[in-house]
This record gives sequence, structure tokens and C-alpha cells, in this order.
Amino acid sequence: MTIALTDVKKIYQMGDNTVAALAGVTLHIRAGEFAAIMGPSGSGKSTLMNILGCLDRPTTGSYRLDRQEVATLNDDQLAVTRNKKIGFVFQNFNLLPRMSAVQNVALPLVYAGSDKKERQARAARALAMVGLQSRLDHRPNELSGGQRQRVAIARALVNDPSIIMADEPTGNLDTKSSNEIMDIFQDLNAQGRTVVLVTHEPDIAEFARRVIQVRDGLVVRDETRGGGPGVG
Repeated sequence: MTIALTDVKKIYQMGDNTVAALAGVTLHIRAGEFAAIMGPSGSGKSTLMNILGCLDRPTTGSYRLDRQEVATLNDDQLAVTRNKKIGFVFQNFNLLPRMSAVQNVALPLVYAGSDKKERQARAARALAMVGLQSRLDHRPNELSGGQRQRVAIARALVNDPSIIMADEPTGNLDTKSSNEIMDIFQDLNAQGRTVVLVTHEPDIAEFARRVIQVRDGLVVRDETRGGGPGVG
């Protein structure tokens, strides 16, 4: 298992009330899987993604990532784990408007301490992987929505992570661009990367081999096409 959650709960204090965003999730995702997490607004799917991506930690429970317990890591330790293992793709692209595509993609390498020549070369290779080798110097406002999401995917890939996590990656795209982006995720999965995406769109979830449905902070359905359920 690359991801193993055991009885994970996330509790928020809202005034005098406590709210369980996650109410006891046990979930295993194997290396190389392509899993879609679905659920209505308020179901807990985004909270689950934040914990899986080491952006947040559970209130109680165990989260082991590649056999390392990460639920109890401090912020700096979480950041190191996140940067080494996980690439993120978000609905709103999160690109810096005054930077070119290649500069946006190279940003994670700046934080990693790579020199400029290496950053440029690796960013250019990542953009070529998503079909944007001819758009290296274009700024986000010179690109379509689908192209901007490709830049965001290239940025997620530039550190060569083993896991790609995508939060509503097609939420701002038309159908054609959405299908093209999902084809890229399928290709990345075929190359051996684990892909976990959050979506509320059933047609997008169809691109994944496994669909995990979340409601009221619990996994209520977990199906793998061509295999058995993955809930532990």
C-alpha cells in the first residue's frame, strides 16, 4: 500500500459545536492505482484530499504514506514529505500571471535549490510531456484554460513525484478540454504513477479505475472496475 488510512477522523470546533469532517475513514490505495474520490458538497472529500496530500493532518487515526506514519509529523516534516512524493493539480490552476509557462513549472525547483539551467531544462521536459513544448514562453493569459491546466500538471510533474493528487482538475474546463486533461492523467497512471483525484462529475470519475464515494465524513462506496473493493 502506498496510502493507508486507519480510522482517520478530522474534527473541527465551531463555537460550542464540534463538526466531524471525517468520521472514521479507513482506506488503502495501492501504488499505481487511479482512484477518483466523489461526494456532494460538505461530504468530506476535500478534507480527505488535504490529509492524503499532507496539507493537513487528522485529529485522530493513522495515515501511513509509503509505510511512514505521517499523521503526527510537524509542519516542516509534512512539507518535506509532500515535496518529495506528491504533485498537486488544482481547479484554479494557481499559476503566477507574470511568469511564463516554463517559469511557473520551474517554481518547485527553486524551492528545492536547483540551479537555473537545471530548472529550465527540467521544466521544459515537463511541458513537453503534456504537449506544450511550443508554449514555453507564453504567460497564462496567452493560454486557453486547457493549456493552463496542462502547465499546472507539468508543474506537478517537475519533481518527478510518485503520486499525483488533483482537486477538481476539470472544474473550470469545457468538455473537450476536460477529456484531454483526463487523458493526460490516464497516461501518467499508465507510466506507473499513482493518481488520486477529487471530482463531483460522474463522467470524469469514469476515467479512473476505482471510484471512492464519500458522504457525511465516511466512505460509503468503494468500487474498482475489474477488481474488488479497496476499503480495508
